[in-house]
Amino acid sequence: MRDTQKILVGKIVAPQGIRGEVRIQAYSDNPADFKKFHVLSNRFAAEDFKFVRVIPNSTVIIAKIRGFDDRNAAETLRGTELFIGRDDLPALGEQEYYQTDLIGMTVNQRGNIIGRVACIQNYGAGDILELENGDMVSFVGASVDMDTKIIYVK
Repeated sequence: MRDTQKILVGKIVAPQGIRGEVRIQAYSDNPADFKKFHVLSNRFAAEDFKFVRVIPNSTVIIAKIRGFDDRNAAETLRGTELFIGRDDLPALGEQEYYQTDLIGMTVNQRGNIIGRVACIQNYGAGDILELENGDMVSFVGASVDMDTKIIYVK
């Protein structure tokens, strides 16, 4: 993987079958994007993973990774987080952004600066911005100004 910002795109949750396939929990709105990712790395970039086959569905992705040819080998990957380089993400249109772009942005609520985004959570009812001070605020209905790096929330 090129030396670039790494973006977490999924996690291997279990082996699948006896031929070395794995089940991947995708952190993407479109699991089919995994078909476009040629090389992924683990957290430490110590190992690159190349997909031989990718079968996305609504809940998980079934994938075959080169060099992992049986269930025992696939089991060693359980819990591995998968990253791609920022440069490998699909291009965005105008007024589009990736969630990772929001990290570090200033949050403005009714004219008051309430903090900076530390991470984004989603517990099923919509995205929640977790601020560096530990506060949480709903991202539902928010607007993002990428030029000024400010998120306006209700």
